[in-house]
Amino acid sequence: MQERNYIYEYAVIRLVPKVEREEFVNVGVAMLCNKENWLRMEYQLNESLIELFCPQVDREFVDKNLEAFKAIAHAENVASPITKLDAAERFRWLTAVRSSIIQTSRPHVGLSKDLNKTFDRLYKELVD
Repeated sequence: MQERNYIYEYAVIRLVPKVEREEFVNVGVAMLCNKENWLRMEYQLNESLIELFCPQVDREFVDKNLEAFKAIAHAENVASPITKLDAAERFRWLTAVRSSIIQTSRPHVGLSKDLNKTFDRLYKELVD
């Protein structure tokens, strides 16, 4: 029996404290497998790095907004109509180009035999 390869897309979630300078810190990853209607998003704020990079950033505000991102990705925010969309539409909403302090990279594609293992590897490489 042949193992299945899943096509996935992922985007890096970035904290861009000063949008005009276009400098950022990777804080999370969002990953989609459209065929499986699978979407996962995780983040972490490296407090010491953020303090060095941009001490005036409101970490509570950023954390609250990243939690909202995660709730939308995982379809947990029942107050938001976006959570009623399928995984691909939620991923497109999360990765839409924006000029706020929370941005994402352009989506990248790949193949995976195990979506969660691939997500964990990408998260470790790009965020940890």
